[in-house]
This record gives sequence, structure tokens and C-alpha cells, in this order.
Amino acid sequence: MECFGKLNSNRKTNTGTLEALLELKIDRPDEEIRRKVLANWDRVAKPLNGMGRFEALIARIGAACRMEKPDITKKAVIIMCADNGIVAEGISQSGQEVTLAVAKNMAKKRSSVGRMAEQIGADTIPVDIGMNCKERIPGILDRKIRCGTRNFNEEPAMTQAEALKAIFTGIELAADCKKKGYRILATGEMGIGNTTTSSAVAAALLDCDVSKVTGRGAGLCDEKLAHKRQVIARALERYHLRGKTALTVLETVGGFDIGGLAGVCMGGALFHIPVVLDGVISMVAALLAERILPGTCAYLIPSHKGKEPAMEKICQELGLRPVIQGEMALGEGTGAVMMLSLLDLALAVYQDGATFSDIQVAQYEKYEG
Repeated sequence: MECFGKLNSNRKTNTGTLEALLELKIDRPDEEIRRKVLANWDRVAKPLNGMGRFEALIARIGAACRMEKPDITKKAVIIMCADNGIVAEGISQSGQEVTLAVAKNMAKKRSSVGRMAEQIGADTIPVDIGMNCKERIPGILDRKIRCGTRNFNEEPAMTQAEALKAIFTGIELAADCKKKGYRILATGEMGIGNTTTSSAVAAALLDCDVSKVTGRGAGLCDEKLAHKRQVIARALERYHLRGKTALTVLETVGGFDIGGLAGVCMGGALFHIPVVLDGVISMVAALLAERILPGTCAYLIPSHKGKEPAMEKICQELGLRPVIQGEMALGEGTGAVMMLSLLDLALAVYQDGATFSDIQVAQYEKYEG
């Protein structure tokens, strides 16, 4: 595949250039396969559209991976772990030491996402893309760009080179998963302060009021929430971010986890691997990816709505409708793992369910109107 050649040439420096990023192109999913999958659903012995939105989602997956009978048995959750300098402004209940503590638990498969992924046979791939620590942790992939971003209240969170490195790290991880035979990916993250960075990126890209996309994160009180919103609003005004390019927004107020997940989304699209999104940080990364590399969104699968207010606006912008309405706010990729389990169940009906021919009953006919 042409894209692999480009990425391999960039791998010498573990980064990519802006020119290389802008040269990337995405093939549209296979529309003919999508239609075939939908037609196959109609042959399954059930009411027409009886599996609801899962029929369209399985068709979307089939079109993405170019398989009329999609196989998502080999699945992985890529979890980007990073710290955010904006934590210094008191926008979170916790300090950066929590990022490291949870990441170490992830490495042992004992965090929430690890336990859930084990139940459905999914592999977890935690990645240190920018935690504020010097140690290398067994079980965590070392792709550290820097020990956390800078405090964007004082200076841009990262340089353009660092932002590009985060994106290409995600793309390369998706490429590596493709080579290892993974058929579907899910996104996850861990990083104290990342609901602040994601809200800032969302407000800038959607050009909306900060209060409309900024929530309580891990449970801020009213006073702390108001402060969080003020910090974001000041940054957007200070850097004149409304109307700026997506890459500029990322490097100014974003996080390494957001950039890395945006790269995973792009990589999924480039290498024809459907990517299941988690909560608000993953959704912001998806929005960023679509703005940088149009067409990425066609390869993305929503999972749950989540509690953060930015979710609804981003879903509307991208045309994605989450299936799970669980009011979750756990992060780590847990909502995406739940969605993977539901997709497995839907595929069992699609691939192995009795057909009308099997039970010798006339197939239902579709009527317009």
C-alpha cells in the first residue's frame, strides 16, 4: 500500500512533516460491499431492520474493511497516556501523579479497560505518548514525545513538530496493528486535565461558546467548573484560535493524547481498519482528524454518548450517532470496549443466523414509503 511507503520513510525520525501529512489521501469505503451487507441482513430470518442501527453499522464495517463477511475477531484498544501542563491552573481535582498510577495499572491489565477488554478477547495497547515521568514502564509502549505538554495559559501546549509527531505516532500504531492482523481498533486515553484540552479544541474547531462544550470532567464543583471555562475562554481569545487550522488548534491548546488518537483515526482510514471511538476525548480527536484529513470519519464507529456536553455537538458535526446511552464518564476506552462486545453480538446474527431460506419461509419484502 502506498501509504505504508510514506510512513516507513518518516519512521527514521519517528515523526513526519506537514507536507507528508497534507499528501495523505483516503480511499472511500466500498459502497458496493455496504449494499451487499445490507441485502444480506434482509435475508436473515428476522423482521426487516430488526437489528436496528446495528445493521447499518455492520454494513459500515464491511465497507471499511472491504469484506462482505467482516471478521473483527482480532481487536485492540489503543490507549494514549499523556499529561497536560494546563493542570497547573487548577482545572482538575487530581494531579499528574494519577496519570502514572492508572497507566501502571493498565500495564498490568487491572484497570477498568483492561478487565473489560479481557472479557471480550480484545488486546489493550497502552502507550506513553507524553506522561510526565522519566521511567519506562513494562507493558506500556514508549512513544514519549515530551514529559507532558506546556501550560497553554502561558505558552502554546506544543510545537508544530511535536503535534505532527503525535499524529504520526498514531498513524504508525494503526499501520503496525494492520500488519499484525488486527481487524478493528478502539480508542482510549488516560491523562489528568484532558477534558480541559479537549473542550478547548472543540470550542475552537466548532466556533462555539466555551460553556456549551465544557463539562465537569472527573467531577468539578460549580466554582471549579467556572474557573475551568474561564481558563479555556482566555486561551481562545489570547491565541485568536477561532477560524485557525486544526493543526494550529492542536498545537496551541491540545494534548499529545488527542493528537495521537487523531492519528489512530487517520491510520484506520488509510489502512481500511474501522476504529471504534470512546468518549469525548476520542470524539474531539475524530473531529480533529476529519478536519486535517477529510474522509477519515467514514471509517469511524461511535460507541457511547457520554456525559460531557461537547459530545452532542461533535456527533452532529461528524454525523455520528452513539448507540450506548449509559451516561458514562470513565474514559480509558471502556465505552468503546462495550461497543465492541455489541458488535460481536450483532455479527453473530449477521454471519450465523438462520436465513429465510433455511427455515423455508418467504423473505419479507421492502416497501417504499
